[in-house]
Amino acid sequence: MGYDALFRLDGRHAVVIGAGSGIGREAALALAAHGASVACADRNLPAAEETAAACGGTARLLDVLDAGAVRAAAEREPADVLVFTPATNVRKRLLDYTGEEFDQVVGLNLRAAFDVVRAFGAGMVERRRGSIIGFASIRASVTEPGQSAYAATKAGLVQLLRTAAAEFGPYGVRVNAVAPGVVETPLTRQIKEHPGWYAAYAAKSALGRWAAARETAGAVVYLAGEAASFVTGSVLYVDGGWTAVDGRFDPPA
Repeated sequence: MGYDALFRLDGRHAVVIGAGSGIGREAALALAAHGASVACADRNLPAAEETAAACGGTARLLDVLDAGAVRAAAEREPADVLVFTPATNVRKRLLDYTGEEFDQVVGLNLRAAFDVVRAFGAGMVERRRGSIIGFASIRASVTEPGQSAYAATKAGLVQLLRTAAAEFGPYGVRVNAVAPGVVETPLTRQIKEHPGWYAAYAAKSALGRWAAARETAGAVVYLAGEAASFVTGSVLYVDGGWTAVDGRFDPPA
């Protein structure tokens, strides 16, 4: 393969779970732009249909909290590339958390990811090819008050994906995580509606701003194809330098 084709995905079928909005939608659009056929899966079917129409893909209704539906989707859509983005967060301090809220966050962010990786990974292992890309977060490595369950699930997701990389690697299947910083998505709407909170997060990164969802799409395209043929078990931070910068005070010259 010539270097000019490193990022081409022609002839590959991608399944993007969470394609109805935000990062998932941009991932689907970017994969299609590089030649992949894309199945846009989401629990919000009209939103998935919008994305599918924009990228020439197909729309699929899928609730990842239904393990049976996940297995059926994996059988119906043999994937060369799998991208999954669904996540939730309940921002509360530990002492205010309820067991039900903890279960809610773990159920979607970690248990559903476990079911997705197993269901789609099984087919990839059998076919001896594939790339799985899960979305973690900077919270997998750095945290703050109010992020207990979310941070724990994202750290757990990274280790789940690394273990999958170790187990699937001998069969030619690569597994990686993308760890975004603060991104303009429906999940972060609560922060955007609080000007002080929003500004503080912008100031924390080296670039001094939030990311647009489309700015994570390049990482997905890279990890999906030949450009990343020897990359597995990795975490690719797309965080504007958030995890590189320790502290906010800029000493005088």
